[in-house]
Amino acid sequence: MSRILIAKPGLDGHDRGAKVVVRALRDAGFDVIYTGIRQTPEMIATAALQEDVDCVGLSLLSGSHMTLFPQVMDLLHEKGLKDILVFGGGIIPREDVLKLKKKGVERVFGPGTPTNEIVRFLKERLAKKTRRN
Repeated sequence: MSRILIAKPGLDGHDRGAKVVVRALRDAGFDVIYTGIRQTPEMIATAALQEDVDCVGLSLLSGSHMTLFPQVMDLLHEKGLKDILVFGGGIIPREDVLKLKKKGVERVFGPGTPTNEIVRFLKERLAKKTRRN
């Protein structure tokens, strides 16, 4: 069973969307750890290491995605977690999505994305990752 960490970096206190995703992933059979709101990039990377997760999902609505997402990516790499699949969600402009992908964020889901699309994406990507290992 794949383990997924869902986190809310920064000062964004709106976590309804993250909780909806957590529930959908659990219902789909994933083992999900939700860190809650107001997490620092260091807290997220440390939790990913301690929880031995396969995937990290970042949810952000505050507009600081171009700072916080890359910081999380850098810290994951510093901790030797280069194989972790990272995805994001929130209100992120299309031009920033491309920049985040270049930084290693696998996919970004916008507002209104059906949860079954997120589940399908993760099942497909994590199955590919398992076959490679």
